Amino acid sequence: MRGMNRCTADTRQSEEQGIFLPPAVKSVPISVLKQNGLLQALAEGASGRTEADPSAEVLRAQEEWEAVENLQSGIVGTSAGPVPLIAFNEALQYFQTADLSECRKKIQPTVQRRGLSAVAHFFFGPPRLHQQLQGERDLALAIAQCGLDNNEKVHMRILQTIYKKLTGSRFDCPRYGAHWEELGFQGMDPGTDLRGTGLLGLMQILYFVMDSRTLPLARDVFKLSQHESQNFPFCVMSINITRIVIQALREEHLSRECNRRQQVIAVLNDLYVATSLRLYVIWKTQQKTISDSGFVLKDLEAFAKKKPKQLLRYLEIYMSGRAVSVIDGGFQHPSPSSGVRSPSLNSAVGNSSKEINFTGVCDPQVEMEGEARLI
Repeated sequence: MRGMNRCTADTRQSEEQGIFLPPAVKSVPISVLKQNGLLQALAEGASGRTEADPSAEVLRAQEEWEAVENLQSGIVGTSAGPVPLIAFNEALQYFQTADLSECRKKIQPTVQRRGLSAVAHFFFGPPRLHQQLQGERDLALAIAQCGLDNNEKVHMRILQTIYKKLTGSRFDCPRYGAHWEELGFQGMDPGTDLRGTGLLGLMQILYFVMDSRTLPLARDVFKLSQHESQNFPFCVMSINITRIVIQALREEHLSRECNRRQQVIAVLNDLYVATSLRLYVIWKTQQKTISDSGFVLKDLEAFAKKKPKQLLRYLEIYMSGRAVSVIDGGFQHPSPSSGVRSPSLNSAVGNSSKEINFTGVCDPQVEMEGEARLI
């Protein structure tokens, strides 16, 4: 029934776009056409038999079917062409100039402390973020308050870029559909999974897949997420990692590193990738499954808050081509790796002192009762 509904919706959408399906195609499920071939499906759907030689009508139907395939891939018209990929910096520049005033009203830059906790944090806690970096921090937190908007071309380009880079597809995909579940979202609309991270959750995935140094790792994590027994929802897990990074920023665990590098967004992105690396190593070497996700998320959050510098250090080691493994809650790097080989991961974002670089998120922490869980 679900497949039939989708087929009906696709037919209706194609008619609205001015693409009309031949009657035989309308009466046969798309899955049948894909599995059995156009000519056989058309013949069986119309007359219950297979014609030996395709007629001119069938050949015309075949041309229309190719248009349907393009529609299924999200290409509504050949004149407009596929949606172009968007680089992380281009998306960031859009947010720098966009009106985020309503989003900025909702941000909470730091965790509010009271009583002895506030006194102890003041005297013994991490340093405060430098004033000149607070605008960059607030920008990231504002992006984390933005929802996905179908009318914003940049939002849609971000989605399409993530889809294409992870799947290797050259074609656009529909805004809604089961293909998003295959990428690890919880349903057919990615926008419903962005609570707590907003568009920052998508922006960090975009950074992961658009940087040539981190793309191999992103694809390794994505491949592991589709493992027969060790599978997990890639995008939902990624959004949880963004939530962890946001909270580490709000609790000022990253202030020292941000002040040292005079960057916020670049630090957030590197910590996101470093935490994803730790997830990958733990999940793969310790044979984790989805039932372990709560415990793994707890470990990731604790490590990111207590030892962010160590996480970033081991990311550099990994990116330099040396293998990384996990032992007793820590990392070690005993041998060379044939995997990713790159000099280091010094984020390209934020190298210019004039440009604001992407930062973290601002939503209050998603409290976890008992065992940590995927949001």
